Amino acid sequence: MAEQFGWARGHYQRGAGEMPHTQTASYRVANLIDRGLLDMRAGKTFLNKSGLVDFEFQLTWAADHDMSDEMLEQHLNQAEGFAVFVHGWTGNYRIWERLPSMLVERNPRLVSMSIDHNGFGHSRFKENLPPVENCNPPAAMRTLQAFVDLMKLRRQPGNPKPKVVNFIGHSMGGATLFYLNPVLWNYGEMTRYACAPALLLEDEVHQRFYTTLGTGISLLERLPMLEFVERAVKPRMIETLCNGASEFVKRVHTRQYQETPRGITGATFRAMGLLRDDEIAHDFETFRVILGHKDNLVDLNSMIDLLGHLEFPVPHMRVVPGSHYMFSVAESVESAERGVEGVYQHSQSRECVLLDILQLHEQAYDMQKTGRIYGRGHPSR
Repeated sequence: MAEQFGWARGHYQRGAGEMPHTQTASYRVANLIDRGLLDMRAGKTFLNKSGLVDFEFQLTWAADHDMSDEMLEQHLNQAEGFAVFVHGWTGNYRIWERLPSMLVERNPRLVSMSIDHNGFGHSRFKENLPPVENCNPPAAMRTLQAFVDLMKLRRQPGNPKPKVVNFIGHSMGGATLFYLNPVLWNYGEMTRYACAPALLLEDEVHQRFYTTLGTGISLLERLPMLEFVERAVKPRMIETLCNGASEFVKRVHTRQYQETPRGITGATFRAMGLLRDDEIAHDFETFRVILGHKDNLVDLNSMIDLLGHLEFPVPHMRVVPGSHYMFSVAESVESAERGVEGVYQHSQSRECVLLDILQLHEQAYDMQKTGRIYGRGHPSR
């Protein structure tokens, strides 16, 4: 079974994690294909269908000692599952700070997988002006599901041990999780956890703002002389996206915005204002949402109204003190003094996020072991 994760040997970088006794390894799908560690046909089909040049991700796992590549393969095989961290627009996998390491520190039987996706980071689109339908949350979710299958993260035939894929998304990454197709998943095989999902279906003000903003940013790809408009808009946009985040996260967003072609950024922002709810399956048994009470991007009242419209179970919603980045915590007094809101509140909110993810994983893992029990109601679905 270790061969299932033979690609684990293909990292281009290894190092220490953000927490003691954790380690990381970084990968790029195109490199794994070139080295023969992923099936060439399957890998190229994945990249072509998603419209991407490459797809980057970082593994984080718990270990008290340096783990050889062979031991890492065994560790992945024996793990109870994966926690796939999905960032929002103009971000990359670094926005999660210590959260992936903290998660595997709490449960060493889990492996965190933080990804770059949807045109950002090193998962760049082939086109600098991609069609909106290729980079909106439904398309991003289809790519995530295909990635899970390409890397064989799910329990494979002949393996009796349960494995859970836990998706954790923030902002538009959280909105993306609403478009998962549950028909493609077995009972208890996956969970979803959306932090401040930017699902603006009931928020017309923000819909219009991001549709207009995305159109304007896309024009810069064709008309660079309009850069003076961008210089006026950019600070407000970054501040809205990074509301309450640490200085580190703000720098990540600022740099990512500079490095991403404007056509890609514009298309992804336009997609925020053009979503529909008829593609959302009302299956929320292993889905939770956490919202911040001072979120300037995701209006609390509009989001709760939308969740009610979707018949999302009230017990699966949590509102915590904090902003759009309620899990981002300044790691020093100096950075806190530079403007991070409610460090104390965000620390507690981050703890809520960790506990929720761990509880969801345990719930799904038990569901796989026991199987579906008929004759009982499912009030949470």
